[in-house]
Amino acid sequence: MRRGIDQVRASDVLVAGSGVAGLAAALAARGAQVTVVTPGRAGRDGSTVMAQGGLAVALGADDAPALHAGDTLAAAAGLADAAAVRRLVGEGPGAIRHLVELGACFDRSGDGAAALTREAAHSRSRILHAGGDATGAEIARALGAAAAAAEWVRVEEGAVVRHLVRSRGRVVGALLEQDDARVLHLAPAVVLCTGGLGALYLHTTNPPSARGTGLALAARAGAVLTDLEFVQFHPTALAASGAPLPLLTEALRGAGAAIVDETGRRFLFDVDPRGELAPRDVVALATWRRLRADRAVYLDARGAIGDRFPERFPTVFAACRERDLDPRVDRLPVTPAAHYQMGGVVVDARGRTTVPGLWAAGEVARTGAHGANRLASNSLLEGLVWGLATGRAAAAAAAKLPMPKLAVGGIAAPAAAIVAPEDPRVLATLRAILWERVGLERDGRALARALAELEALESTLPPEDRVGRDQLLVARMVTTAALARTESRGAHRRTDFPRADPAWRDHVLVSLDPDGRSLRWSRSGEIGAADGSVDGRRAVRETRR
Repeated sequence: MRRGIDQVRASDVLVAGSGVAGLAAALAARGAQVTVVTPGRAGRDGSTVMAQGGLAVALGADDAPALHAGDTLAAAAGLADAAAVRRLVGEGPGAIRHLVELGACFDRSGDGAAALTREAAHSRSRILHAGGDATGAEIARALGAAAAAAEWVRVEEGAVVRHLVRSRGRVVGALLEQDDARVLHLAPAVVLCTGGLGALYLHTTNPPSARGTGLALAARAGAVLTDLEFVQFHPTALAASGAPLPLLTEALRGAGAAIVDETGRRFLFDVDPRGELAPRDVVALATWRRLRADRAVYLDARGAIGDRFPERFPTVFAACRERDLDPRVDRLPVTPAAHYQMGGVVVDARGRTTVPGLWAAGEVARTGAHGANRLASNSLLEGLVWGLATGRAAAAAAAKLPMPKLAVGGIAAPAAAIVAPEDPRVLATLRAILWERVGLERDGRALARALAELEALESTLPPEDRVGRDQLLVARMVTTAALARTESRGAHRRTDFPRADPAWRDHVLVSLDPDGRSLRWSRSGEIGAADGSVDGRRAVRETRR
């Protein structure tokens, strides 16, 4: 059974997503007519709003972008692109000034200067916060208000992108579901800012919407993706029931909170001299191994923060109190949880993907700024810096291109199929597979088994279950990349290949065959877009310039 198109709309630039990257892109695309589509409430739902951590930016008198770059490259375990990192840290101060001009209010010290804190793997205090631990919410508020006031931006809520529409090898729009209607939205430039994939894991700090939607959309449109095996697990999620798990921000450890076992011993110093301030992959893995050995792990902030907790970290304090915990007097049980995807759709310095007409920014994109392990609090900054650049580039490109003209009957058959209601059992099974076999530690046998289980699960789905198929596609891409990388590096740990291999200072590129199901992968250089128009080696090189 098929259903036709109910409405046809058009914009110069269509932005999918309303987090920091999406709203920044929309505002930067001034001069174009921009439509932002989001499945939730713009500026009030999604990962940006939930971000407790701050913005890492070199503003202190003892700091400099070069120092920030050095810390970022060190955490990235050899896979960050130096040019992308330099751009991230170099444009950071200006991006923050832009946020302030839009009305964002950041925490200040007694003398009126920016109140900067320190987080893991940073050599300086350079983390800028708002409301103590509500930085993301403040950024989303400021950007959302600016977008609402911008005459060139139209925000449409309750709109889900189901398919990217192509014509002659170029993305020319998207098929949306909105208010029970099927909408064909045409645009010369489409920008994906759809976030990450953490909610595909059993334990996550991400909102339920973070299921890799943009990764699947881009792959089905022929884009090249890379570094998907590098999923970052936050080491200190509150061990509680439900999803997402409450995040215990890294700033707690920066303020002196300790990670201890059931005896009160700070065991992290056994694996790294920096202890709680070691890179996230080190802390998360050490915590995970303790828990797997049936040991308890806690975050203890009683001595370092104590009675100041409600004022200093109000979001965390409220989450703890909802679960009958008081961080002023209680140790907080913690567990690692899926938190951030370092890889994504390959983009260049202007957010261009390997498919003409398609841009990407934020967590869905692989800019090269994170490598194998993201430095704490660099993600909001990356979303802002690349969101602004991508919006400007998309608007400039749209100005040179005619509005697409596409006969509704010419849309590919899968795009016009009715999307079946989601089967919660499929997602539950998928999340368990990823957590158990593609989690903090992996091995070849478990990864191969995961691929077989994911493929078997997909074979049970009806053809019209596009949501389930997209989620399984993302899971298969992550697992394929993890199986391909036969070493341990950053957030990717293989027990059968426990050491980093210098020969693997390379990238695993993944793309979808034209059949819409089979995956191709190679080490950076051999794979291209599905239509053969852009070479994967060139795509990766472009992010390094």
